Amino acid sequence: MCGIVGYIGTQAATEVLLSGLEKLEYRGYDSAGIATIWEDEINCVRAKGKLYNLRSKLQQVETPAQIGIGHTRWATHGKPEEYNAHPHMDTARRVAVVQNGIVENYRELREQLKAQGCEFRSDTDTEVIPHLIAEFLKNPISPSPFLHAVQKAVHKLKGAFALVVISADYPDELIVVRQQAPLVIGFGQGEFFCASDTPAIVSHTRAVLPLENGEMARLTPLGVEVYNFVGERLKKYPQILNWNPIMVEKQGFKHFMLKEIYEQPGVVRACLDAYFNPDWTEANTTNSPVNLGLPEKLYTDLEQIQIVACGTSWHAALVGKYLLEQLAGIPTQVYYASEFRYAPPPITANTLTIGVTQSGETADTLAALAMEKERRHGKEEKYQTRLLGITNRPESTLGHTVSHIINTHAGMEIGVAATKTFIAQLMAFYALVLDIVSIRQTISQEKVQEMINGLRQIPREIEANLESQERYIEQLVHEFEETQDFIFLGRGINFPIALEGALKLKEISYIHAEGYPAGEMKHGPIALLDAKVPVVAIAMPGSVYEKVISNAHEAKARDSRLIGVTPVNNTEAGEIFDNIIPVSCVEEFLSPILAVIPLQLLAYHIAARRGLDVDQPRNLAKSVTVE
Repeated sequence: MCGIVGYIGTQAATEVLLSGLEKLEYRGYDSAGIATIWEDEINCVRAKGKLYNLRSKLQQVETPAQIGIGHTRWATHGKPEEYNAHPHMDTARRVAVVQNGIVENYRELREQLKAQGCEFRSDTDTEVIPHLIAEFLKNPISPSPFLHAVQKAVHKLKGAFALVVISADYPDELIVVRQQAPLVIGFGQGEFFCASDTPAIVSHTRAVLPLENGEMARLTPLGVEVYNFVGERLKKYPQILNWNPIMVEKQGFKHFMLKEIYEQPGVVRACLDAYFNPDWTEANTTNSPVNLGLPEKLYTDLEQIQIVACGTSWHAALVGKYLLEQLAGIPTQVYYASEFRYAPPPITANTLTIGVTQSGETADTLAALAMEKERRHGKEEKYQTRLLGITNRPESTLGHTVSHIINTHAGMEIGVAATKTFIAQLMAFYALVLDIVSIRQTISQEKVQEMINGLRQIPREIEANLESQERYIEQLVHEFEETQDFIFLGRGINFPIALEGALKLKEISYIHAEGYPAGEMKHGPIALLDAKVPVVAIAMPGSVYEKVISNAHEAKARDSRLIGVTPVNNTEAGEIFDNIIPVSCVEEFLSPILAVIPLQLLAYHIAARRGLDVDQPRNLAKSVTVE
């Protein structure tokens, strides 16, 4: 969850570290700190709260140090106070460590180290690490004593973690470690970087090396050496990222979230270009309409699909389930990855398991996939593992965990609340389903062509809706300044969109919101309704449209204010809804892509109107790398 960054080179380290932490603040912003080495001493500065507090403190401290580590924290062990902020140091203040992850056996280690005379100054699990390293440095092993001390300390740790370590006694070395938490090394001209995620270093270099689990590296002014935890040196080669710093700038928008909402037409176009064959027609059966690069054997004799995901990705998976069952005719189950890990369903034959994670680093999703791979290992052929990942980061841990990936092509998303990455995940599911139905021929080629043509119109429809929707919503939210509760209703393929709309509002406005299948309101939740509880109903033309309208009438009879997300020029809707956020009329299967965007805008403008931190809402982090 936390963001870590390290630097060794020829520049002043402080500014490099701060600029890197700014790019990682989406991973946590309870506190921040940096540690640098200058004149045989470690200088550590930490601050509670957002990164600007740390920057303010550092204005009073000038150091030309050219090596250092930094951290921005999402609290797990210990309150978000300055004394719990990273970096953490040993008793003698000669070793400093930053960590992303959790040391599960820290209590046991803490008691052992206290008995040896170590002085603890925080409540965190991380603090045991510098003490362990310092203890092992008391009996150095040549020729790389610092590396060996870190290696020995790592063998004492249980859990998932990424570490960056410096020592005042080894001022030209920076040691990095990865175990079940992301860490990438950047290669510059006479300088080297490391970070939890590539945005922290992409302004300096595009040559990067993601470490694998069970690997550590020694960074010096002369280069990078990579080892496994046994101490064997490994041959590794960097890759070149197709990114540039402009991708992560606001470009005139007030918040990253609003910018990313407006980037969604471009994201859909990128997915269309990547996934679909432009020359395919229903009359041309010699090639597939879909270019996912997935082998047909992934679908051969496929009897069942199970999807594991968390948060917004779980909602995208619910839309995927609807499409897979209704169009491809494949029974599909969607599981919270955190629940799947501890209560997996019985193993079934010919089953495809799909992991959906924007970052490719979500701990629960990765653990669920690893467990599925393990429990199917050695089974007869029909029970063997078929794994597929859907992610925005194919270079992530997910990309190394599963055999096949669908890249969602959303580009870097900085806002903690997912917007364009959700749309991209939906597009991945549309492509997957159309690939399956084209091979299995569960619907006609004519219908396939019709759906692809419909998808190709979506970017234009989003653009046609966006500005008018935003102007209307920006005025509408003035009336909800005191609102404490919202209800979102949807049915069929748009029930997950009701869930997503409620989640967006909760995430960034801190308003209690719930999403329900519209038909379930009368089975209990309708007791919540009164004049103080607005109801947002997604009423898109299709098989359940009349049912949603009927359910909306039930809410109106309880004095709730009704907001309809429904097509323009809908006379019937105009008679029931107090407010209408109009969207273009599209085929029912495609409607989630258009229906979710006004809900994103509604959440955004309510939060912005209340003066809240839209891009970095409290208690949340973009990449959830702890259980």
